[in-house]
Amino acid sequence: MKKVFIDGSAGTTGLRIHERLKDRDDISVITLNEEMRKDNAARREAFCEADIAFLCLPDAAAREAAELAPDDTVILDTSSAHRTAQGWTYGFPEIDKNRREEIAKSKRISVPGCHAGGFIALVSPLVKAGIIPSDLPLFCFSITGYSGGGKKMIAEYESSENELLFAPRQYGIGQNHKHLPEMKAACSLDVTPVFCPVVSDFYSGMEVTVPLFASQIKGNADDIKAVYKNAYNGPVVFYGEDDEEGFLSAAKYSKTDKMTVGVSGNDERIILCARYDNLGKGASGAAIQCMNIVMGTDETRGLEL
Repeated sequence: MKKVFIDGSAGTTGLRIHERLKDRDDISVITLNEEMRKDNAARREAFCEADIAFLCLPDAAAREAAELAPDDTVILDTSSAHRTAQGWTYGFPEIDKNRREEIAKSKRISVPGCHAGGFIALVSPLVKAGIIPSDLPLFCFSITGYSGGGKKMIAEYESSENELLFAPRQYGIGQNHKHLPEMKAACSLDVTPVFCPVVSDFYSGMEVTVPLFASQIKGNADDIKAVYKNAYNGPVVFYGEDDEEGFLSAAKYSKTDKMTVGVSGNDERIILCARYDNLGKGASGAAIQCMNIVMGTDETRGLEL
């Protein structure tokens, strides 16, 4: 039985990870009472006792927490603190054929950001296949449910009468969103994409879109579909053409841990789209999947697919 510690278990991602683990018979969860939750000595002791630890903390706190943990404890960081850091494995098992093996052997794993996961799923295999040139300027539009903003935003949306919250709201408008470095690095891009994230008045779900002009790429929509069909055949990420009579809902896979990628458009303009749950494959589900791989168990255990 593996001992697991969740540092930052009071936040949205930490709470969901704890909820997913509480009934597993192959895991014992180490808990600290409220008084000890921010005590570094108690946290260090918990890290030392744990086989695996999740960091569900703001970036600065996650960097400090990583320093408390011994080298032989597997750390799964759900923040953006280590997603481009040397010595850390990027925890997206599906993006290349060796990634699962790398995750299984790693002691330091960074769980992908919610928006970034969809972008990387769409773009990374196409760069590897030579369809998208690494120096091509890309645009990404992404819409997410409000639960991605954490407890404060959830409370705001669920209690406020501010009419501005009833319509989609674009943010990160200064083009400095914290997911941009990993989006560029994980896809081996030379140019940082233009990224337009939007939060909207629904609890969970995510839809990431990358539009392309056919004239900009080496190949066509059928070539892209062939790459996706080869790369994504489960158990978590799939190629799928499952629109809803001409619509694509960002809530399609809410409350699940799966992701689908698809291709739409025509001979001149192509739309790539990934849909999943910002709290599932975009957060706690991705973290649990990586933990399962580390443990050598079925990577879908505890996931809703």
